[in-house]
Formats: sequence, C-alpha cells, structure tokens
Amino acid sequence: MSNSLVIFKRFERFWHWAQALLVLTLIVSGLELHGLVSIFGWGNASEYHHWTGFIWGALVVLIFTWIFTTGEWRQFMPEHKGIEGVVRFYLFGIFKGDKHPHHMSAKDKFNPLQRVAYLLVLFVLVPLQILTGIIFFFYPELRAAGILNSIELVAIVHTFCAYSVMAFLIVHLYLITLGEKLTSHLKAMITGKE
Repeated sequence: MSNSLVIFKRFERFWHWAQALLVLTLIVSGLELHGLVSIFGWGNASEYHHWTGFIWGALVVLIFTWIFTTGEWRQFMPEHKGIEGVVRFYLFGIFKGDKHPHHMSAKDKFNPLQRVAYLLVLFVLVPLQILTGIIFFFYPELRAAGILNSIELVAIVHTFCAYSVMAFLIVHLYLITLGEKLTSHLKAMITGKE
C-alpha cells in the first residue's frame, strides 16, 4: 500500500501544464517580436502571440474562478508561521542535507515563501501581464478613441512582466529539482501525488 497523498487535483495539474505551454509559446513568440530569435517568422510570431495571449487570459479566468469557488485561494495566503525555518533551510540547510521544514498536505501545499511568490505571480504579475497585453492589442482603437495617446509605458510594463515571468520560470525549474529525489516535485505535478 502506497503512502502517497493526492496534493494536486486534476484541474490544478491541467491548468499548470496548459499555462506552462501557453507561457512558453508567449515567451518564444515575444522574443521573436523583439528580434531576439527567428523561429516562426515575424508575422506568424505576432499571430501566435496574440492568440496565445487571449487563450491564456481565458485560462486565467477559469483558474481564478476555480480558486475562488473551491476555497483554494487559502493556499496562497501568506503566513509567518514557519517562515524562519524555510528561509534557514534555503540559505544553509539545503547545503547540509537537512530535511525541508515544510511538510506538504492537501490543505497546506505551499511553504510560506512559496505562498508569497505564488501570490505575487498569480495574482499580481500574471493579471498585469495579460492586462498590458490586451491594452497593447487594442492600442490602435484606444488611440483612435482618444483614451490612450502613447503605448510606451504599457510596452515597458509588459516587457518587464515578461522578463519577470522568465525569471520566475528559471527559479521554478531549479526549485522543482530539490525534492527528496530529483524528480519528486515534477512527478507530483504529473500524478498529483506526493
């Protein structure tokens, strides 16, 4: 009999992987729009970026609906209890082979640092990224209506958010390797079990 516990529900795993695919497509197409890579061709990259952005926005609406109707929003609320131990673990304990002080459960998935990071990413960075993308897309209409005369600030915020998402992904990919086994956390997001 297995001691594994279901941590991540099916919909959580679906939206995690769907969002990963969409965000990677947005990153690659966005880099092409900035002239940093050449994969799809500029016109196709623009088309892919727009459609993928709108699909991501729709997915985020579904994610928020699910989070708030199921009570999962509580998983993202920061807490101070245990934060010192987690900080100590990441600064020192991890290098000495100490066990992680946070023990995941279905009701307490994220350690205190993860809660802060995911709260900022999911509820601030992602909506800001999508909102600036929508403003960017509809800029010609907004300018014609006299609502927005310059896109410069929106472009800066959108690009800043994009690079912040890329930085988050790099850290996220590194941290998933820190489970009991190299693939433990990855396996949990595939099977739902820890």
